[in-house]
Amino acid sequence: MNCVIVDDNKMACMAVSELVSQVNNLTSIGVCENAIDAYNILQQQKVDLMLLDIEMPGMTGIELTRSLGEKGPIIIFMTSKKEYAVEAFDLDVSDYIVKPVSPARFLHAIEKVKEILRYNDGQLSPDEQEFFFVRDNGILKKISVQEILFMEAMGDYVKVFTPGKFYMVHSKLRSIEEKLPAQKFLRVHRSYIVALNKIEKIEEGVIIINAKPIPVADAYRSTLNNRLNIL
Repeated sequence: MNCVIVDDNKMACMAVSELVSQVNNLTSIGVCENAIDAYNILQQQKVDLMLLDIEMPGMTGIELTRSLGEKGPIIIFMTSKKEYAVEAFDLDVSDYIVKPVSPARFLHAIEKVKEILRYNDGQLSPDEQEFFFVRDNGILKKISVQEILFMEAMGDYVKVFTPGKFYMVHSKLRSIEEKLPAQKFLRVHRSYIVALNKIEKIEEGVIIINAKPIPVADAYRSTLNNRLNIL
């Protein structure tokens, strides 16, 4: 995994470079003191990760991120200011670290990036997948497959329900279904997918999960019955 460090403070660049050098399989391919130099590197070669300051002369880190759109690398903001956090997470960055950066905090952020890259590269088949990333208030958050109770289609969005919280994902239910481990999840309605091990009971053809009634369409009833471990 390669990265580019972008910060107009030379001492900060040196500190981050030292942290990068201590992580196996993480290589710095450029250190930039402004956003334009970083932009030029991104046009010339593939970059996995950008460790990006926010307040810089000419173009800020947030402005650079906006200019890249979805085609840019994974971004970790590393800044001395807390007040940009909300705006930064609206840009779907991986993490937001307030300086000074501790080694433990840095490693935590890097591990998250590694998982995102594995997920994006499709290195795990649906049956092996143990987690997913969803966007929650602009930040990519990892959710364990074991946390998911059920999913509900809402137009161009899908509600992913976990105990005590749900996430709105901009996707079609079919697209998400293709990424789910088939042995753990089942579509029971054109608008619902359920985690089979989270079913509490079935009353008059309605599934109950976490006190929520979920309809079972006739077209899926036979498949559901075959998948249930009925004594």
